[in-house]
Amino acid sequence: MNSVIFSAAARLLFWGMLLASVVILWRGHNEPGGGFVGGLVAAMAFGVVALADGVSKARAWLRVHPVALAGAGVVLAVLSGLPGMALGQGFLTHQWLIFDSGFKLGTTLIFDIGVYCSVMGGMLCLVFRLYDEDEE
Repeated sequence: MNSVIFSAAARLLFWGMLLASVVILWRGHNEPGGGFVGGLVAAMAFGVVALADGVSKARAWLRVHPVALAGAGVVLAVLSGLPGMALGQGFLTHQWLIFDSGFKLGTTLIFDIGVYCSVMGGMLCLVFRLYDEDEE
C-alpha cells in the first residue's frame, strides 16, 4: 500500500527532520541537545522515508551502510579525546580554538558528531531490519 500523499510528505519531512537534527547537534555543546538527540532525529528522518517508500529507497538515500556509520562515529568519538592526552591532560579533556570574533570551536563538536553518527547508525540498523521483515 503505497500512498502518493505520504510519499510526497515523507520527502518534505525528511529534509526538515535532517535540518533539525543538524541544528540540534550544533547547539548541543552550549545548550540542551547534542549528538545523541540529533542522531535520533536524523535516524527517524530516514525511518520516515523507509516507511513511506521502502527500505531500499532509504538505504539509497543514506549512501553508507548503517554499521559503517556507527563504527565511524565511535572512531570519531575516541579521536576527540586524544588531543587532551597529547597535551598532557586526561583523555576527553576537550580543547578549544577561540577566534577573534569570540566564536569557540572545540573537540566537543567532534565528540558530538561521533555520537551523532553512532546513534544514527545504530538506530538505522534497527529500523531497517524491522521494516525489512515487514516487507517480506
